[in-house]
Amino acid sequence: MDFDVIVIGAGPGGYVTAIRAAQLGFKTAIVEREALGGVCLNWGCIPTKALLKSGEVYEQLHHLGDYGLAADKPRFDFGKVIERSRKVAAQLNSGVGFLMRKHKIEVIEGVAKLEKGTPAPKVIVAQKRGGGRTIQARHVILATGARARTLPDIGLEPDGDRVWSYREAMVPKAAPKSLIVIGSGAIGIEFASFYRALGAEVMVVEALPRILPAEDEEVSTAARKAFERRGLKFRIGASVKKLTKSRNGVSVEIEIGASRETLEAERAIVAVGIVGNVEDLGLEGLGVKIEKTHVVTDAHGATGVPGLYAIGDVAGPPWLAHKASHEGVHCIEHIAGQAGPNLTTPIPGCTYSAPQIASVGLTEAAAKAEGRQIKVGRFPFRVNGKAIASGETDGFVKTIFDADTGALIGAHMLGAEVTEMIQGFALAITLEATEAELHATVFPHPTMSEAMHESALDAFGLVLHA
Repeated sequence: MDFDVIVIGAGPGGYVTAIRAAQLGFKTAIVEREALGGVCLNWGCIPTKALLKSGEVYEQLHHLGDYGLAADKPRFDFGKVIERSRKVAAQLNSGVGFLMRKHKIEVIEGVAKLEKGTPAPKVIVAQKRGGGRTIQARHVILATGARARTLPDIGLEPDGDRVWSYREAMVPKAAPKSLIVIGSGAIGIEFASFYRALGAEVMVVEALPRILPAEDEEVSTAARKAFERRGLKFRIGASVKKLTKSRNGVSVEIEIGASRETLEAERAIVAVGIVGNVEDLGLEGLGVKIEKTHVVTDAHGATGVPGLYAIGDVAGPPWLAHKASHEGVHCIEHIAGQAGPNLTTPIPGCTYSAPQIASVGLTEAAAKAEGRQIKVGRFPFRVNGKAIASGETDGFVKTIFDADTGALIGAHMLGAEVTEMIQGFALAITLEATEAELHATVFPHPTMSEAMHESALDAFGLVLHA
């Protein structure tokens, strides 16, 4: 047997799983066809945040007068903005390589395919440097991730020039003056926010009745108003009928109810979801069950094929890096006979737009759909001292409690740096905290996190500063 564990895919699910496997004493290999760190470190989570930070700083330069400051003629060098983002990605890619060496994990560069074997499927690797290699292990863990969904029949297919996926949107040669973003989930909204910060005219098209449809409806509504104040435009409940390339860019024909409209821009970003990377792995021949492009697993990542597991994006939503890492650690600890973290722990979701959105647990609508009696608290940042001092008063904190038990079951936030604050509520839900514990918790002053405390107080009629 070559290894105890083989992980296929070196994204945040795969490489974290490999590290934990090595810590547990397993002889471990990881197979990666492209770059260590996967989409997240190289083309997703991290480099997009570098872009968004550049956009945020540039936008703030136009509001220095609000702080009694001045800087003449703010400008940006788009090439350097992109270059900084790529350097950030390269630094983290190098960091993952260091971690693999530190934990004595063998990195095999190439494309993997599975064949029947025992006690787990064989892994056949077409190596980047040439030649093939067959390796075997007691356990094989799929962490192959996902990719952008395309709809070529109506023209929603990236061409690397005028029609972009998230990859092309991160490395264009020039910033577009006008942009159509198709899809208003986290990816679409983040790119819309970045390019708007650099001055582009941005139109967001969403098929559903509201933007950010996975978020609490109250947050979704308030976020749209905040984005519109920044100059973003929206077409909601709009079905895209056709995207065509015009002489000057793209035109997108949409239908809203009985009316049709044609939108035009220099470029378009397609952000209509993702699909799991399940092709060309040999899964069908092994009898692996696949539903809607995702591998079906049990609560521990097992596929039903002896010795074969799947974690992260390829195993289904939510498609988040931290969820993939969490699943991977649980999976390998389960294999090792340890209890591991609870896979049912609520997973926080974050959108790094301006303002930011963060949430964990049930929305108000979902809680009511479960038949729960609930208590809801809200607290706006416009009356929070730190938010006022910082000039960041957009948004609010919303908390949802079970009325019978007092347990916190959901939290939703819109505002500056709320993605850094949501973990407090995630921890509270994980620890099954009730309103009593949250009310008794001391929040430092002055901080924006005080709004979290006030929202919890408000749910029970005890709010102090509103």
